Amino acid sequence: MENRGDGSKKGLVLVYTGDGKGKTTAALGLALRAIGHGQEVYMIQFMKGPGNEYGERKAARDHLKALTIVPSGRDEFVNRNNPSEVDLNLAARGMDLAREVVRRGQHGLVILDEVNVAVDYGLVKVEELLDLIRTKPDHVNMVLTGRGAREEIVEIADTISEVKEIKHHYRKGIPARKGIEF
Repeated sequence: MENRGDGSKKGLVLVYTGDGKGKTTAALGLALRAIGHGQEVYMIQFMKGPGNEYGERKAARDHLKALTIVPSGRDEFVNRNNPSEVDLNLAARGMDLAREVVRRGQHGLVILDEVNVAVDYGLVKVEELLDLIRTKPDHVNMVLTGRGAREEIVEIADTISEVKEIKHHYRKGIPARKGIEF
């Protein structure tokens, strides 16, 4: 929480966006920092299914009891132009969970991973996300990740970091690797 100089403290809204690799990783780095200071962290992963064994989920489950990670998507890609009912329902469940977690105020940091993409794909309404940000308890910090952050989100956020791709090993034909991409 930031001390604004007048004695008030306000949880921040941070956005990691852009076309480069590392937005989720940056959010997880912030999660480690928060845990190091005794906070509990809750991450909801939009558009990521339970079947893929992401390293961060394994680490949280096996080593970081203060970090809860919940997938709220499918293992398949979402059709941007015509998202399925399943994808819409999973995103709605993710937003319901986010509202509940934020309302409880137990976690000092709440991460909505890939929520910017979920908004871009029409799975989450930007107004719904803005309402969550506006109504969060003052002590809760929030991170929103994913490329394509909407201007309305950029306007309300306290900090925006853009991750820009300069070069990526995919372009050389090197596939995703455990511990690097997932």
